[in-house]
Amino acid sequence: MLAKAEARYVNISPQKARLVIDLVRGQRANDAIQVLKNTNKRIAPSVEKVLQSAIANAQHLDENVDVDLLVVAEAYVNEGPRMKRIRPAPMGRAYRYQRRMSHIVVKVSDEVRPFRS
Repeated sequence: MLAKAEARYVNISPQKARLVIDLVRGQRANDAIQVLKNTNKRIAPSVEKVLQSAIANAQHLDENVDVDLLVVAEAYVNEGPRMKRIRPAPMGRAYRYQRRMSHIVVKVSDEVRPFRS
């Protein structure tokens, strides 16, 4: 059984979010929550919230599921839309920059699958 949860349009760059997602991929769900609670990154609470949602979705799909046996089967971050912004620069010029967004996807399973890279 595979349960999925995702958070879309999160205001953080995908590169920064992938640093945290890589910590929990393949771990047991309870261990992953503890890792996220102790991770000192701004995105860690958001990833934890998505993981908790995936666990709740697994319980909704099958009431007899053992939460202690759930494993983070898949976890990845995709790039969302970019917001183009302009920053004032010296001598009346303007510099353009982009505010990046992420889509965070976490899937939990009660089956142990081999890790694919």
